[in-house]
Order: sequence, then C-alpha cells, then structure tokens
Amino acid sequence: MKKLLSAILLGLAVFAFGFTSPAMAGNAANGAKIFSANCAACHMGGNNVVMANKTLKKDALEKFGMNSAEAIIKQVTNGKGAMPAFGGRLASDQIEDVAAYVLEQAEKGW
Repeated sequence: MKKLLSAILLGLAVFAFGFTSPAMAGNAANGAKIFSANCAACHMGGNNVVMANKTLKKDALEKFGMNSAEAIIKQVTNGKGAMPAFGGRLASDQIEDVAAYVLEQAEKGW
C-alpha cells in the first residue's frame, strides 16, 4: 500500500512540475524604473546614441544575437565594447528585470 501511495504521489509531482510553464525571469515594470535610471541616457526609446545600428529594437536584437534574456543579462552584467558593465552597480535581479523590460519593449516596438 505504501509503495502504491508513493508511486501515485511521485506521479502527481512529476505531472505538476513537468507541465508548468517557467516563470518569467524578470519583472518588466520594475525593469522600466531601473532602465530609466541607468540605461535611458544611451538607450532612450530603444535607440543607441553610441552605436546607432545596435539599438534595442527587435530586429537589431535578433541581428546581433541579443534577443534572449540570457544574452541581455550577460551584456548588462559584463559590458562589451563601449557599453560599461553594470554587474557592480545593479543586483542580479535588477538586471533580470531590465532584460524583461527590454524584451517586452522590443516586442511592442518601443
């Protein structure tokens, strides 16, 4: 009886966790505030004042392989080229929120 009950519980657990959708990595509403305070000087409206072709618009994010939260998080954390690293200034959850905001805005067309 205990084996049967254990098997049923295991099956329910596998079903419950196996078919749930993953939570969004960041909070876009919070990311908007962080973006405004830290990123907007160079990226207002999804543009890029330093390198005009590397915007935060959907097509440019796709072209340069930055169309995922992971890629944006890496770029914001470590910096690259003219972009400074924000890993020492922002907490990892803040950077995740910025990534969520950037992707959401890119989908909306900024």
